[in-house]
Amino acid sequence: MAQGTQKFKAQRPGASKKPQQNKQKGPKKGGRIIAPKKAQVVQQQKLKKGLEVAIRNRIEQEVTQKASSSLHKPLSVIKASQTKDSQGSTQAGTSSK
Repeated sequence: MAQGTQKFKAQRPGASKKPQQNKQKGPKKGGRIIAPKKAQVVQQQKLKKGLEVAIRNRIEQEVTQKASSSLHKPLSVIKASQTKDSQGSTQAGTSSK
């Protein structure tokens, strides 16, 4: 018969320990999105952004219209597709005359 105290706690045969999650210590990487205190400011920013886009598009249309009217042949605006070369840098597509 064993005498004295046990040096370890007995475990039940069917029970297992909970797996520990590996959490990163310290601050997380990436930007933080801080919610605005005032919803009205968000609406003003959306309106401002929309107006900027509309103004930029309008200016582009006016410039292309003036350029096409001043040339003797019709102007065709082609958006260049960006391609990657072997080094990985991007280049704009080239057009021929």
